[in-house]
Amino acid sequence: MLEIKNLHASVEDKNILRGIDLQVNPGEVHAIMGPNGSGKSTLASVIAGKEEYEVTEGNILLEGEDIEELAAEERAHKGVFLSFQYPVEIPGVTVTNFIKTAINETRKARGLDDMPAKDMLKMIREKSEMLEIDRKFLSRSLNEGFSGGEKKRNEIFQMAILEPKLAILDETDSGLDIDALRIVANGVNKLKNKDNAVIVITHYQRLLDHIVPDFVHVMYEGRIVKSGGKELAHQLEEKGYDWIKEEVNA
Repeated sequence: MLEIKNLHASVEDKNILRGIDLQVNPGEVHAIMGPNGSGKSTLASVIAGKEEYEVTEGNILLEGEDIEELAAEERAHKGVFLSFQYPVEIPGVTVTNFIKTAINETRKARGLDDMPAKDMLKMIREKSEMLEIDRKFLSRSLNEGFSGGEKKRNEIFQMAILEPKLAILDETDSGLDIDALRIVANGVNKLKNKDNAVIVITHYQRLLDHIVPDFVHVMYEGRIVKSGGKELAHQLEEKGYDWIKEEVNA
């Protein structure tokens, strides 16, 4: 699904990623943890193709294809989805209209006609019911006046509609209360399957009580310095990151 080889990346001439190697297979959930400034969000942005980041060395392969030269929208059309840490507000554009546009732009990129309105409405209804989203929510302007939980739930709704091959959730638990966290996590769990993969970026183990990872990776100073199973997240919760730093600097 995703293979990253010796990835180095910078922003504004500052080196952030310093040699990332990562392989994510279909059906897997990978959690990436680490202290502030370790490069977690940069890694997510680089995979998704955000243009302010420059890859200086290494490769990013999606299903065997090198996607480094592809723009963010081209990567999205190939099945890469990034849930932002701070979703933007778009006044005047309803959630439903945004979703319709996203679906049809993706279909157009794949050489398909627009989805018939009847099929579109049926899918939106089914996905909103699955994620416990009120119909009134769909007529509101995208993220305008939304609580933190509503913004994150809306992004999981977009993920449900677009059915990406690779979903990257960048600190999607940030600012969520326990109820919102549960709803978001339940949505992710319902959407993951043997044909897609999920990367969860988080500071805290609590999200991983709800979205159980197959692998946990710890980033520090732009590198993955430790990998393990879900028990590694519990160790980090108990000990913090200082013991990782001590191991790296030993």
